[in-house]
Amino acid sequence: MLYKVMVMLHMLGASAWIGGHAVLMLTVLPKAIRENCPQPILDFERGYGRLGLAALIVQLATGLWLARRWIGEWATVFSEPTPQGHLVLSKLTILVLTVALGGYTYHRVIPVLATRGFKAFVVLSTVTTALAVVMLILGVGIRTGGLT
Repeated sequence: MLYKVMVMLHMLGASAWIGGHAVLMLTVLPKAIRENCPQPILDFERGYGRLGLAALIVQLATGLWLARRWIGEWATVFSEPTPQGHLVLSKLTILVLTVALGGYTYHRVIPVLATRGFKAFVVLSTVTTALAVVMLILGVGIRTGGLT
């Protein structure tokens, strides 16, 4: 029962994370670019920011729990590597990158969005969205025994 709840929470977090980025990429950014105005981006970030962060935290907590269930002790990831262990390490690496990009975007790019344009935001958002999709693909691989 707990396993199923953790999977559901993990999927809900992933859905909110990827869904939010899809809305940003497919509706908000095109409007901001078309109007050459960063306000839609700022409004979106103000509204989605907390939900996105909560989704990422839920994914982190449930993902670590699920990973331990799939790979056993963390030490075995290095001593007895399995395809699932490699996928878990890949997801963790991408997670670290995602958090770094998100922190940089939030603290360095968004505060100057109105004065410096939003090209950097578009690039960073595109990369973050792509990383989210890759994490989803890797997660499916963990659950289904690999990507081959």
